[in-house]
Amino acid sequence: MTLLAVTALEAIRSMPTKTWLTLGMVVAIIVVVFVIVPKIFKMNKIILGVIVMVVTSIVFFSWVKQRNEPKILTPFIDMLAPFFDSDVHYKKNDKKLPK
Repeated sequence: MTLLAVTALEAIRSMPTKTWLTLGMVVAIIVVVFVIVPKIFKMNKIILGVIVMVVTSIVFFSWVKQRNEPKILTPFIDMLAPFFDSDVHYKKNDKKLPK
């Protein structure tokens, strides 16, 4: 019976890579929550506002250009996309995206 027993080290080695990546992301999130977030709350609010605005703008224009926005925001991005540069080409009188 002892020959069939799997040691803890062998069980860890047989775990898939996806499990290790998930555990690594959990550890990273815990570090962010307990180390970085308190430092952000001590930051000057104007500088924090500018950083949030820049990051939000970059994400928004990325969504408009590459059309990889979340499904719930697609109607909103559809209205704004013709006014900005996009990888998707629009016809002059067609407001819908080509398929």
